[in-house]
Amino acid sequence: MSKTRKNAAILAIGDELLSGRTRDMNIHYIAGWLADRGIKTGEARIVADESQAIASALNELRTGFDYVFTSGGIGPTHDDITASAIAEAFGVGCPISEEAKALLQEWYQTRGEELTEGRLRMARIPEGAILIKNTVSGAPGFQIENVFVLAGVPAIMQSMLEDVDYRLDHGRADHVVTIMGKGLESQLAEGLRAIEQALYGVKIGSYPGKTGKGHNLSIVVKSLDKALAEQAAEAVAALFRSLGSEPEVIEGTKRPDEGGQKG
Repeated sequence: MSKTRKNAAILAIGDELLSGRTRDMNIHYIAGWLADRGIKTGEARIVADESQAIASALNELRTGFDYVFTSGGIGPTHDDITASAIAEAFGVGCPISEEAKALLQEWYQTRGEELTEGRLRMARIPEGAILIKNTVSGAPGFQIENVFVLAGVPAIMQSMLEDVDYRLDHGRADHVVTIMGKGLESQLAEGLRAIEQALYGVKIGSYPGKTGKGHNLSIVVKSLDKALAEQAAEAVAALFRSLGSEPEVIEGTKRPDEGGQKG
């Protein structure tokens, strides 16, 4: 476990995300997954299926962060161009990988299917990259230096993270407490600011909207110090009670599973 927390950026790739046809859930999932490992997500972007846009964004992010995670665009269709765009960003070729090809051949043979030309596109891997296992659909992702290239389909992307976990330098994860109650942000604003200023090392976020059980406001406190986070949570709960609302206090943050992506 690292004494210094690493940071990461997430790059989601796909025209379908920018058109509004598909709701992204991968940024949400990866950011939470990284937080659980004590790695801070410092930036997230969505770019179109355009080689120059992908390469430009990647080159900027990979020099500014310890890790970069991409999702989308490594499938079998003509618009799945992520592998070649990443090869362009690193200035290397993107040939058919014999290792990836063998994995695909075995995958389809065991299912009585043929490794078609379209499917073979998924074996294109930038030179110097190492493969990331895909236990859901066979086609691997890959890692090149500090960049981890994952599928866009959420179930596949999540399975790939299992083969990435051991490659990361974990840090101390924040202790997170969510306090939900009835109230307006404007009614709690000064109190929240005072709590954050009084308790050094605590970060407080305010999120209005439906939270269940009639509550309309979520306050999330986090700190590397568990006792400090719990102290802040109790202070926030007291603010809600001062408004006549009995809050619900839960450990962690809610991470709904919804949306999806191709490739």
